[in-house]
Order: sequence, then C-alpha cells, then structure tokens
Amino acid sequence: MSTFDPDALECLAAIVEEGGFERAAQRLSITQSAVSQRLRALESQVGTVLIVRSRPLKATSAGRLLLKHTKQMRLLRADLERDLKDLAPSSTGGAREEERVSIAINADSIATWALDAVSDLMRQGLPLEIITDNQDFTHEWLREGQVLGCVTTLKQALRGCKLAPLGAMKYIAVCAVNTGTRWGFDEKSGLTAHNFRSLPFIAFNRKDDMPTKFVAKAFGLKQVMLNQVYMPSCEAQVRALLAGWGVSVLPALMAQPLIDAGQVVNIAPWHHEHVQLYWHCWNLESEVLNSLSTALTQAAQRWLDH
Repeated sequence: MSTFDPDALECLAAIVEEGGFERAAQRLSITQSAVSQRLRALESQVGTVLIVRSRPLKATSAGRLLLKHTKQMRLLRADLERDLKDLAPSSTGGAREEERVSIAINADSIATWALDAVSDLMRQGLPLEIITDNQDFTHEWLREGQVLGCVTTLKQALRGCKLAPLGAMKYIAVCAVNTGTRWGFDEKSGLTAHNFRSLPFIAFNRKDDMPTKFVAKAFGLKQVMLNQVYMPSCEAQVRALLAGWGVSVLPALMAQPLIDAGQVVNIAPWHHEHVQLYWHCWNLESEVLNSLSTALTQAAQRWLDH
C-alpha cells in the first residue's frame, strides 16, 4: 500500500477547508505554486483527480477518502500530544493550524449547552475547531470526512461511525412584549390558524425549517408558507426578536430566561416542538475522541429533555 506524504495530505485538506489555493498557501506558509505542485504529486500518486476546480472547490470521491484519512491522522497526533503532555506537563506550545480537531454542531446547541460541554477540554489545550450548520445537515460534514464527529438529527449511525443519543431540544414560539400590535396581533390570544400568515417570522437561514414545521404541526396543516426574515446568528436572532422584528421559534433553553425577565411572551403555550439530537463520531480508539464524546453526552444529559 502506498505511503502518502503528510505534507501533501495536509495541502489537500487546506485547499478544501480554506476553499482555494491562495488561502491554502497562506495557511501553510508556502507559495501558491507549491500548493499546486503538492496536489499534482498527490493526484499522480493516487492516479485520479482529487479536487474539482469549481466554485466553490470540491473534493472528489477519492479526495474525500484522503481527506478523511488526513483527519484521522490529526486525531492520532492529538492523542499523542495529549499523552506527551501528561508525561511532560511543563511543555508548552500551541497546535499548528493543520492539527485542528474538527466537529460539526448546530447553532442552537452552540448557543445553549454545547460550549459548556467542551470548555474543560479547551482549557486543557484541545485544538478544537467547531463548524456550525443546521442539525439536519451536520452529518454531511462527517459523511464527507471533513469532521470527526457531529451533533445531528440523524438516527442511524453512518458507516464506520458510532452513535449516542443526546436528548431533545424543546422549541417554543415567542415574540417581544408589546410589539404584536404593529401587526394587529393580540399577544394574549396568541398564535392562531388565522393570524400566522400576517406575522413575520425570524428564521436562522433558508435551511431552517423550524418555524414552518412548528406552525404546520400546531394547526394540523400539511404545508404552510410564512413571511420570513433571515438572521444567521442565534444572538442576532434574539436581538431582532427583542427589537420587534417578528416572531421567533427558539430553543426553550434560550427563550425561558427572556420570558422570566418579562421581555418576551410564549404565544403558543399549548404547543412545542422537540428535536431529538444524536452524537455521531468515527468508530476509532482515541482518547481525544472519547473525551469529546463523554463531555457532550454528559452535558446533554444535564440540559436536554429525555
């Protein structure tokens, strides 16, 4: 079996992760020409194209396999660094950019419970990169080998991976106090099958189907069309909500403190949505991976519904 040049593998990963040759060269502190040469040498060794020169750049099937291998090598190095640190705790020095251990987590989990889960590991020096995406899509990052684990709604373990149920995030519909009148909306009467079409809903982005799913299930409708504005940040979503931009369907973990403070009101207290989350990660023996899995599952046990 061929032995692949680690520098060439990291070059391939840098091109994919940075989205181009120029930024990959900057990250690796080499010339753009050197990036191209390393990629060509790796493609020659494998015998096939590894990068589709499209916009954005994409890895081919062979490229994704090598990318997954590169991530696994990073994980092994992270395990080694951890073990060496235990043997020589006085040693210092941060991880190189290419040594990052990447996981994908949905934005709502990041904003509520997941950061607390990994805080101890970060303070211990884990070179962690968190990629955010909708919970229905985070597993695609794992499937393509771009991360070693993900928080997702997928119930079945991916090939070569293991799965752990985390619990369910509860979502409720809220709006800021005294802002409903601008849309002819009575907060005390709440959300109804007759007024939801006239209300603006604040969604995360076009992947976010929670507002439409919430309304459809609340009123037994097969399909709904909402007037939506997009705010791709949980913190900005809350700010827009408090500024009276519209109604938002938020995690109860995020909304309840605002309700308790008298800033927002639950406009559909008779209905909520539960989104079941799962942790998927590669099925590898790794102290780093085991620590991540334990931290996330224990935090989810404390914060999510079961």
